[in-house]
Amino acid sequence: MSKRNEIRVPDIGDFEKVPVIEVLVAEGDVLEEEQSLVTLESDKATMEVPSPAAGTLVELKVKEGDEVSEGDVIGVLEVDEESGDGADSGADGSEDGSEVDESGPAAGEPSDEDDLGLKVALIERYDALGGVCLNVGCIPSKALLHVGQVIDSAAHLAEHGVSFGEPEIELDQLREFKQATVDKLTGGLAGMAKKRKVETITGRGAFTSAHEITVEHDGESRTVSFAQCIIAAGSRVMQIPGIPWDDERVMDSTGALELADVPDRLLIIGGGIIGLEMACVYRALGAKITVVEMMDQLMPGADPDLVKPLKQHLEKQGVSFHLNTKVEGVEASESALTAKFDGDGAPETADFDRVLVCVGRRPNGDSIDADRAGVEVTDRGFIEVD
Repeated sequence: MSKRNEIRVPDIGDFEKVPVIEVLVAEGDVLEEEQSLVTLESDKATMEVPSPAAGTLVELKVKEGDEVSEGDVIGVLEVDEESGDGADSGADGSEDGSEVDESGPAAGEPSDEDDLGLKVALIERYDALGGVCLNVGCIPSKALLHVGQVIDSAAHLAEHGVSFGEPEIELDQLREFKQATVDKLTGGLAGMAKKRKVETITGRGAFTSAHEITVEHDGESRTVSFAQCIIAAGSRVMQIPGIPWDDERVMDSTGALELADVPDRLLIIGGGIIGLEMACVYRALGAKITVVEMMDQLMPGADPDLVKPLKQHLEKQGVSFHLNTKVEGVEASESALTAKFDGDGAPETADFDRVLVCVGRRPNGDSIDADRAGVEVTDRGFIEVD
């Protein structure tokens, strides 16, 4: 005896109308449990929707290009009841699957039976989930790069007979746009964690033994015991000597994304991806940019044939580059930040209104006392794995 169950889009966080970019099955296919059916693509990542049970796909209700939200029906699965698979996947027991009991979880949605049965706690030192990428990395930088691209596109239209005036930058509104982009994604993560009954603990954690972590937050401490632990502590900005880090005009990438102001003259130390992204953003907003890179090319390690046209493009837009050059130090005065350079073709010194240091990041493995859990950590903060 068989029954038909509707396969629905599971919880995908705080997203609606997510595009279907790939359909991986066809009507009549015999599916295995957890076999991927379709691929969805949100602003942040792609995700696959699995089959909740083994059976035959008798009806497919989506195609590439469709947009779906949580709870939408993807298809209808015919399941052999005698096998016991999928008996509680969301249908009401009728063989045609025309009526669905919405009091329980939809097909494919996590339930107590579907999960691995572990009690999970997530320790996060910041108030918002998502780590560097969502909060102070990829997402806010891409939001600001989009604004810069629009400014450049408007300017280029003059070549085709359509001219606009100089853009007027309202930093408060620009910051609100950037933060709204971030909040949309981080809010979705918090919702997913809550729905999956993951306990989120805010604070800075450090191991005290192989099965205990102490979490400090707002002057209070809490001990968390565990059987297994996943270390995903992320990274932090590297600081180099010779820089007056206590001067508010000196920024790292996190500070740059806060958009406190748009300086007339900005020095960016480090010509990697982060430095070049910030160069594009601040140049579009009106700053004069100088980038210093100690290696012989931008984005060291990338294909030189790809980096060359990018460098040429940015130079045409007014960005100055000094390769094979080191910043020996920066001196702060009331009127400017004076940088001293060591490199062929670079000036001996130059004055700037702000300095952005983007020389890389280092792992946080050495800041959580992982060695107390029996985990080997290198002097540079890396955790050795097999």
